Amino acid sequence: MDIVIRRAEVGEITARAYLDDGLLDFGESDAYLDELRDAAGRAAAAEVLVAVADGRVLGGVTFVPSGGPLADIAGPGEAEVRMPAVAARARGRGAGEALVRACVDRARATPGCVRLVLSTQRTMRAAHRIYARLGFVRTPERDWNPLPDLDDIRLLTYALTL
Repeated sequence: MDIVIRRAEVGEITARAYLDDGLLDFGESDAYLDELRDAAGRAAAAEVLVAVADGRVLGGVTFVPSGGPLADIAGPGEAEVRMPAVAARARGRGAGEALVRACVDRARATPGCVRLVLSTQRTMRAAHRIYARLGFVRTPERDWNPLPDLDDIRLLTYALTL
């Protein structure tokens, strides 16, 4: 199967993937859900990419170039992968890896970018395997909590030196 990566609107697929996988601590009332759905808003400040096969969108990711306003953890000289998501019906077909590879390619093409970073939840084990396969390494010193009021939410971080 040929997977094509292109720019597109993918807000609802992203939101649905996070909801269906139980990745939002507050489910349908989670405030992060609005941000996941707002692909158009992300596209104004970053590059929103989708994986497409046989005319169907399989998933999407947001690539935040060095210094982009949507970065959570990226510092100077770093780009960031945000909100990777693949529709449940499309998993296991290589879309997730293709999306991450597209981000790696974009980071390498970004002048001054020396590292690509990302945050992930502990339960996203399939994603962790993709990151390791592509050469990302864990950076536990950068792990962080997006909701400091809640002790049990800790995001793991990875980095790929370019």
